[in-house]
Amino acid sequence: MSKIQDALMGKKNFVAFVTANDPDLDATVENVVALAKGGADLVEIGIPFSDPVADGPVIQAADVRALKNPDLPIENIFEAVGKVREQTDVPLAFLVYFNIIVQYGYEHFAADCAKYGIDGLIIPDLPTEEQGELRPYTDEENIDLISLVTTNSGERIPMIVEKAQGFVYLVSSLGVTGERTTFANNLKEVVEDVKRNTELPVFIGFGIHSPEQAQEMAAIADGVIVGSACVAICEQYGKEAATHLEAYAKQMVTAIRG
Repeated sequence: MSKIQDALMGKKNFVAFVTANDPDLDATVENVVALAKGGADLVEIGIPFSDPVADGPVIQAADVRALKNPDLPIENIFEAVGKVREQTDVPLAFLVYFNIIVQYGYEHFAADCAKYGIDGLIIPDLPTEEQGELRPYTDEENIDLISLVTTNSGERIPMIVEKAQGFVYLVSSLGVTGERTTFANNLKEVVEDVKRNTELPVFIGFGIHSPEQAQEMAAIADGVIVGSACVAICEQYGKEAATHLEAYAKQMVTAIRG
């Protein structure tokens, strides 16, 4: 059982997301640690990318802000993760687009994930069927490749979750990330379908931002993933976002766990 799976099994979970280097790497360290203090069970760290096809306007804007800052070699992001690891052992996952890994090198990237304390990878533009070149390196370093399932995955679900690691990320609605007021009406059925094919926890993400929504989604799944709402806090408060993120995490955890 991986570190992620071990940490998330048997309870309702809150997963939070921030973009690395928004507004700078020191703030990123503070923000991740604050989310952990607030009760986040796993924190996703987005590596900024110039063409984040799965992300909506809030996270796209964070990528633009992060990429304007010159302090952004991937090595520096890894070093920031190392500073996070000095303060918390909360599971960490990179949300990263595949081209970044290709440019860095599969073996090098997996090795640095293990070295600095990254436990999993979420790669929105890497289908399960195309993980073969990367997976030997992540398996060697005990890095989970987190699989995504959509409400339209249908007959592909058994194949996707057979190879899943850590947890299964269920995308709540078609389209890109961003706060929503409505979600796909078949989420409960998709969760049940996934659970017939794996013992991994199933988390629902994309669009969730309020405690009421989090409570609703946690009632049918093992937890929720919140990205844009956390990034919006970073945008609003800049280098002073940490205390607000911690308070938000506490609020969401209370809603999720009742």
